[in-house]
Amino acid sequence: MDQIKIGKFIADCRKKKNLTQIQLADKLGITDRAISKWECGKSLPDASIMLDLCEILSISVNELLTGEELEMERYNKQADTNLIEMKKQKEEADKRLLRIEIVLMAISITFFISILLIIGFVEMPLWAKILIGIGGFIQLIISTLLCFRIEQKAGYYECEECHHKYVPTFAQSNFSPHMGRTKFMKCPKCGMKSWNKKVLSNDENPEN
Repeated sequence: MDQIKIGKFIADCRKKKNLTQIQLADKLGITDRAISKWECGKSLPDASIMLDLCEILSISVNELLTGEELEMERYNKQADTNLIEMKKQKEEADKRLLRIEIVLMAISITFFISILLIIGFVEMPLWAKILIGIGGFIQLIISTLLCFRIEQKAGYYECEECHHKYVPTFAQSNFSPHMGRTKFMKCPKCGMKSWNKKVLSNDENPEN
């Protein structure tokens, strides 16, 4: 997607509605800095507010993602193109998140081991060792929970029985028997328990 083109289109539509960046931001419940980033082509509107933005600017989501007004004969074709592009962007974002998860956990474990070595071999008062140990343990817990959240939300899990792809709940994802990123979970569609593999693409609407 052409972020520069989309940004200019948002700016033009905003001006046609006689809205300032601050006024548009107030209607959306965000900061005018976010509006400025869109219009400069530095970022795109979050999916959670796209519908509200389009309603305020009197445009469709497809027109927003295309960066121009669409005639009816081009609308359906462009809708398919935009949908494919959004799927590709989500897959790339999920790939990055899963790589971040691995790096974050590796750094966290390394840091915790370093803390244990410091406590074990560096001379210091007992209270200092306790404080450092507690601090190291807290960071490990926070990092682990963050990794668990990434593991749940990034991509989908595919049922081995019916091949339905879905996003499990936090508890289902993290308290199920697993081997790496393959987990033994109950499919919300067929109700069967099987080893569900992590996948990035999904041709159906995910269930949260």
